[in-house]
Amino acid sequence: MPVKAINDNYRFTPRDTQANYGDNLLIYIGWDHHLLFCSAKAFLISPKATFQELLDTLMPAGFSQHPDFANIDWAAAKFMLDNQYITPNLNETLESIGFAHKSLLRFKTPLSASAGTAKV
Repeated sequence: MPVKAINDNYRFTPRDTQANYGDNLLIYIGWDHHLLFCSAKAFLISPKATFQELLDTLMPAGFSQHPDFANIDWAAAKFMLDNQYITPNLNETLESIGFAHKSLLRFKTPLSASAGTAKV
């Protein structure tokens, strides 16, 4: 739903533009179907980083509090970047995969037979 400002002259320069992050990208990462995390988390990363570097650095920083995190089989995880399913090559750069400033990466880990518990 669009939001209308009370004042018609309400104009500002957003503080989250790419220019304010230097050579880094602001990206969001969310782990679907895990209620410990209510929303995607924000991270800074170089577009030149590989997907493996993202897995090795950002994922533990954001999600290692979850008791299932250490058991994730990343090869079985499903990834969605900006509402498009992707199968990233671990050695490919984020830039070449299609990450952009303020991209949203969502990932899902397989569910076990017991209702609602993650099999990772």
